[in-house]
Amino acid sequence: KGSEFHDYLQGESNTRMALIRLFRILDQKESERDPYTEQVLLDFPYVNGGLFAGDIEIPQITEEIKKLVLEDMSEQLDWSKISPTIFGAVFESTLNPETRRSGGMHYTSIRDIHKVIDPLFLDDLQTEFDNILHDTKLSKPKRQAALEAFHERLAKLHFLDPACGSGNFLTETFLSLRRMENRVIENLLKGQTVLEFANPVKVSIGQFAGIEINDFAVTVARTALWIAESQMIKETENIVNQSIEFFPLKTDAKIVEGNALRMDWNDVISKYACNYIMGNPPFVGARFQNEAQKADLVNSCFDKSNNVIDKVGFVDYVGGWYYKAAQYINGTRIQCAFVSTNSVCQGEQVEIIWNTLLTDYKIIINFAYRTFIWNNEATDQAHVHCIIIGFSQINKFNKFIQDEKNNVVNVSNINAYLVDAPNCFIKRLSKPLCNIPKITNGNRPYDDGNLLLTENDKNELIQKEPITKKYIKEYYMGDDFLQNKPRYCLWLVDCPPEDLKRMPTVRKRIEAVYDMRIHSKNKSTYKAAENSALFQTICQPKTNYLASPMISSQRRRYIPMGYMTPDKIAGSTLQILPNANLYLFGIMESNVHMAWMRTVAGRLKSDYRYTSIVYNSFPWPTPTDQQKAKIETTAQAILDVRAKYPDSSLADLYDPLLMPADLKKAHKANDRAVMEAYGMWGKVESESECVAWLFRMYEELTKAEGK
Repeated sequence: KGSEFHDYLQGESNTRMALIRLFRILDQKESERDPYTEQVLLDFPYVNGGLFAGDIEIPQITEEIKKLVLEDMSEQLDWSKISPTIFGAVFESTLNPETRRSGGMHYTSIRDIHKVIDPLFLDDLQTEFDNILHDTKLSKPKRQAALEAFHERLAKLHFLDPACGSGNFLTETFLSLRRMENRVIENLLKGQTVLEFANPVKVSIGQFAGIEINDFAVTVARTALWIAESQMIKETENIVNQSIEFFPLKTDAKIVEGNALRMDWNDVISKYACNYIMGNPPFVGARFQNEAQKADLVNSCFDKSNNVIDKVGFVDYVGGWYYKAAQYINGTRIQCAFVSTNSVCQGEQVEIIWNTLLTDYKIIINFAYRTFIWNNEATDQAHVHCIIIGFSQINKFNKFIQDEKNNVVNVSNINAYLVDAPNCFIKRLSKPLCNIPKITNGNRPYDDGNLLLTENDKNELIQKEPITKKYIKEYYMGDDFLQNKPRYCLWLVDCPPEDLKRMPTVRKRIEAVYDMRIHSKNKSTYKAAENSALFQTICQPKTNYLASPMISSQRRRYIPMGYMTPDKIAGSTLQILPNANLYLFGIMESNVHMAWMRTVAGRLKSDYRYTSIVYNSFPWPTPTDQQKAKIETTAQAILDVRAKYPDSSLADLYDPLLMPADLKKAHKANDRAVMEAYGMWGKVESESECVAWLFRMYEELTKAEGK
């Protein structure tokens, strides 16, 4: 008890040695203790469970720390009101940012844990319990029997968190199950006291299993579960009006230290005994994995016969847990739900991960939360954009999707993009699916900065060698285009030798480019040394072209696209479309195209990553001449409104807080015109419905083309 601990510690001068002696006593059965030990120690109970087993390293404890501990252990602090899940936040706060980032170690808030466990099993259990209580057709004996059977069922459920960290998911699940059990006990007793020494509690932490790679987190998880068990015993005592012996500990959660991607989960709990799997596996992006983590994915999770082994480098670390779970639950009725980074359902990862899961393992997605901001109870919160996916081999009838605005929609099917649409996969196509112009990346210099110029470089060069003026062009990367702040470059495509001869400073830059390229291990860069005066990759149009930044903030409803003249050089983070007419611009700047992009595109952090996979796969409408003309008109109206604000960049115009009302109005008119061309107007009310429509079109087009 807190008061016994307080009194014992207060009477000791050497706090560290006092704790060492106490921990030894707590690990000894009363019958095995030295009877000559001080009585104050002998009064402590035997704890069991291995909590105090072995040599526990205890640092020196100052008087200041001792005073703090004793004050916090005072009678004024009610430890029964403190959630054991706080240990997860405390543990996370002890990690340095690099350790946490490299290990993907983030701990989930109670609110987000319930987003997982409520639809996974708690809601169904609560419904079943409520039906027993409120079924007017049940006689009292039958209700009693139904409650007893329900009670037994609660005690037979088994849970696994294969990346349990400090145990927040397991602890909150145990607490939720025990609260439900206490209500069952309360209804069974109806105010009567159980027989003396009888223990009505059937749910135990022995029903909970976890795997965790961090040894200290394993200890924290076990401790949190024991504390949770103790707290719930107190609540049960208040119901049955008598004490229930807690010590020595009777059960122990199966929290195993190990690498979940290298282990057989059956060694922790047999898949035939397990009912539910849940958790938040490590958030480590494909580009940030260390060699050991990459090896985990290659060697432990991917079946070399499924033709994705060569694509593992594109998969987030969490993808391994989806594969392991699918393999583990195969042939069972186990239901799973994971919190994970939203990237596993975007871009290239979708086909790599989900084609195998949905096709080979017959996985069915039963509920999903589309992108939301992850948060927890730690002071230094990470900003991670997450999704939640509930899946199994059971085709449940009550599927639902919760979207970014927290709207819940009941659906018939959830595909790998978390959309109510058929199970199809958007493939990377070398050319557009429909008959539209080809999109390309902008020009790449590969020059170590020698062909690129700052404004100062430009001015000094022109002053020194005036002839260079006609060979210096504005150069735009994606962000430069959005901010309307060009850089500059040497564009020597049409520069004759006699002009180069008159530009010695430029020649020195070209020599530096040659030196860089000739020593490159990249074959294409090495070959480009032959033309060191030019960008390595040149695709600059000779006519006006439509430009789209590859990276755009997820805050924007529309990716700002615009026309550029051929004398403005597009950099490698711009996508370019030569000879793009107004109809093309109107479709691409519509909410229909943006909805497709938000679903199909990959992400850089949380920002949209617009690439050819979005453009080439997009299903275009087949409008009437009248519909096409209307789109051209509304597209021109967008450009006309932009022209009214010459001092505003596209970044400003498309900032949600700054976007002018007349520009919003122009876009809405364009959105309607495009939706009419698709036949959606009046039939589609949400972005999810719009995307589902497009997926059906994509499926029909790919079947027709045999792609």
